[in-house]
Amino acid sequence: KSNCYARSAQIRKIRKKMVEIMTKEAGTVQLRELVKKLIPEVIGKEIEKQTQGIFPLKDTHIRKVKIIKKPKFDITKLMELHGDGDGDAGVTMVVQESEEAQNLLTASAAAVGDD
Repeated sequence: KSNCYARSAQIRKIRKKMVEIMTKEAGTVQLRELVKKLIPEVIGKEIEKQTQGIFPLKDTHIRKVKIIKKPKFDITKLMELHGDGDGDAGVTMVVQESEEAQNLLTASAAAVGDD
């Protein structure tokens, strides 16, 4: 036999185990570290190892990731990373913009205002 298919009870157990592994891995790390785990297929290999007792899987890959809940936003951590804003707010442009580079919306609003 070249192919062997899992029964529905095995599929339910495999899905339950997959969801358990993915939520455990995603819940313990930051988003950046999770992406680093997803790219080299670390979580897919872990799913293969954990489900060998249920049914032998091969070529296990995570195809789609969906963020269900927005991560907590910590303003103090953001300020530590970016500093207090040391007055570097930008500089004025020395070279004047060309006519093609101007915003079309504001140009059309100015034309309507002139009429």
